[in-house]
Amino acid sequence: MNLFVANICRTVREEALSGLFSKFGQVSSVKIINDKLTGASKGFGFVEMASDAEGNEAIQKLSNAEFFGRNLVVSKARPKPSF
Repeated sequence: MNLFVANICRTVREEALSGLFSKFGQVSSVKIINDKLTGASKGFGFVEMASDAEGNEAIQKLSNAEFFGRNLVVSKARPKPSF
């Protein structure tokens, strides 16, 4: 299951986010989105969990959970729109 994670502290690295989500199951991939010009974090990203059950548990446990001083927003990622 692919999860959308927002309100990530801009100093958080992918390894830290992976460690947080791995408490709820196998993490397949983590991608924090960075600004193309500055390389700075945009404060959101995507975490892919191995199964829907693990993803749903992570959503329930981590939505509004404090991480590096910020309350995370975690939801199921929506497909990228095609034009």
